[in-house]
Amino acid sequence: MEHSDGVPMLERDLRSIFGARLLSLSTYGAQVRRAHVHGAPVHTLAIVDMLTPDDLRACANRVGAWHDAHLATPLLLAAHEFESALDAFPLEFGAILADHVVVAGKAPFDGLTVDPADVRRAIEVQARSHLLHLREGFVETRGRSDALSLLITDSAAAFRALLASMARLDPRFDPGPIAKEVAALAGAHDISSREGERLFPGYLEAAERLVKYIDAWTA
Repeated sequence: MEHSDGVPMLERDLRSIFGARLLSLSTYGAQVRRAHVHGAPVHTLAIVDMLTPDDLRACANRVGAWHDAHLATPLLLAAHEFESALDAFPLEFGAILADHVVVAGKAPFDGLTVDPADVRRAIEVQARSHLLHLREGFVETRGRSDALSLLITDSAAAFRALLASMARLDPRFDPGPIAKEVAALAGAHDISSREGERLFPGYLEAAERLVKYIDAWTA
């Protein structure tokens, strides 16, 4: 997997800050593969032996250069924080487990897994929240098709992440063609009013179907 030219710079900076306390540095997420084409920021995770306020201040002094190099602000975790928080962030940390590359240091995730029950519960919370957001958002469009199109594009990234989490939990779930179309709009600037009117009913139905499916799901 290719990574941003900024990652070696980040590694050097982190080593200058943490020294031997830097245990590992990893890139994660599908955007790592696309960064050299789309200019998407590369996400990184640094695990350190311990983390102090002085460390955070030193990182704050360098974050501008990292952003200029198309790096997202690195996720900084003290040793053992990742595994102890798997049940609290099963979707976010599960996504890192599923798609990462160790850039430096020892492999930080060997032997770690996410409890499917934690994933199911987190997906249900997000799916129900997303459905409520769509219903409320539709009412707030006041019938304006341009506002409806904006509702779709603004929510597409969250919906895509939700479907990706569902696919990792249960590859059998089929969100349907309209749901896949909406998910593919993540990062899109706009769609036409006519396209928004075409997509929204199927989008809402897909969100409702996901809620029902995950509510009844068992491992």
